[in-house]
Amino acid sequence: MRKKIIIVGAGPGGLVSGMLLAHRGYQVTLLEKGATVGGRNAPLVAGDYRFDTGPTFLHQKFTLDEIFAEIGRKADEHIPFQKLDPMTKLTWEGVSLETSSDREKMAAAIEKAFPGEAENYRRFMRDHAHKLQAIFPCLLKPYHQLSSLFASHLLKALPHVATNKTVMDVLDGYFDDERLKLAFTFQAKYLGMSPWNCPGLFSILSYIEYEYGIYHVEGGLSKMSEIMADIFQEEGGQLMLESEVTSFQYQGDRVSGVVLADGQVLSCDDLIVNADYAHARSLIFGERKTEPETLAKKKFSCSTYMLYLGLDKIYQEEPHHHIIFADNYAQNVADIQSEKTISDDMSIYVRNSSINDKTVAPEGHSQLYFLVPTINNREGDQWTEEMREQYREKVLDRVIAKTGMKDLREHIVEERCITPTDWESADIFLGATFNLAHTLDQMLYLRPRNKLQGFENIYLVGGGTHPGSGLPTIFESARISANLIDEAYGTKRDRIDFASELLAATSARA
Repeated sequence: MRKKIIIVGAGPGGLVSGMLLAHRGYQVTLLEKGATVGGRNAPLVAGDYRFDTGPTFLHQKFTLDEIFAEIGRKADEHIPFQKLDPMTKLTWEGVSLETSSDREKMAAAIEKAFPGEAENYRRFMRDHAHKLQAIFPCLLKPYHQLSSLFASHLLKALPHVATNKTVMDVLDGYFDDERLKLAFTFQAKYLGMSPWNCPGLFSILSYIEYEYGIYHVEGGLSKMSEIMADIFQEEGGQLMLESEVTSFQYQGDRVSGVVLADGQVLSCDDLIVNADYAHARSLIFGERKTEPETLAKKKFSCSTYMLYLGLDKIYQEEPHHHIIFADNYAQNVADIQSEKTISDDMSIYVRNSSINDKTVAPEGHSQLYFLVPTINNREGDQWTEEMREQYREKVLDRVIAKTGMKDLREHIVEERCITPTDWESADIFLGATFNLAHTLDQMLYLRPRNKLQGFENIYLVGGGTHPGSGLPTIFESARISANLIDEAYGTKRDRIDFASELLAATSARA
């Protein structure tokens, strides 16, 4: 008889684990309390405009290529990818830089904007080709015992980990211009962290982006979630939308089933939880036992203020991706890390995908996506209606001042906003959109395990478990947990591995 797997949450991690396990012959039921799949990677529709709620591009695409190969498919045959070049425009006071995964283009752009720094860029890329090759294997395995921290692949990586350095410390060793350093450290925001306290090993994030590029998906990255949901069902999985899980049933330390809001009980042999971990605690632990670690002691990422605009105009000369740095970026980040101050001097990410994608807005129209990193709600809710309106005006003022969109206000026809409070209302603990912070004391063995300790058959996927937040690592968490379920039933599965050869080739060229 086929083993029954229940997955709670149809975010990217739930979808990938569902695809893998359904393909392997398990009886998989994927439960999603919302009306659409994707979680934070779901679409947001306002009138005739389609937005991505959260992630807007994919990097480290080779991980997704591996996932699809494991189910006998090719990602490019299912998902309409578009590799972007240039990738992102970065704007500081008085200077801008358009980034590229073409090393010669990137070196020339850096030399033009920051004379004398091109060779420093080349040195960074050479060194980080070796660093990534050493560190990457550490992200692919589970860490369930303290002894796992002494595994050979971790010991080999130690010289590259820079345990006593932050990302900014690492960049201090390469570049002289403080603004250019930010071009290689802002990626710490993908983890919801500051480059001044993000562990130095994460300098690999900018390298991955600048070496292997970033990808747009036609229709938005949320389209990827919808496509994976279709594939999951083609592989034999059952998708149940608007099916909220209210509690788990146990037999000892094993979950035996889940209870839905309508009273229906579904039995299972194994359970995968793809939900914000801090929020999911109440489901997992209920009243049966106390979690051994208290959330009060945990460190969480920042939150984000989001503004989605549908326009009756296309700003064709504006870039696809644009980051406008705060005038005093260090202070802006310090305000966010304080978890107390909503900074007026803000950094803003702008996505203008309509210049390359005509499917997300009516003909002659476009949509804009603004993301502003801000404090989470640890100190309480500050997002009153008055604050929401004031912040909206500040965001628009800054975008208008720093871009060519001088008449932006005149062309807004649809609008939606998400604040940290809205994120928290969507079951994201403290509104911390990037989940648990990626400090060294909350990684590997010290992060909630892929197979949850204290239980026989509960597995975690998503940003709150190992390897961490960000789409590629969430995909990897799903593969790790799927493989652990296989191992529990005596199957040791060889992973399809495109990355090793790719990283080795890049390192050899360095």
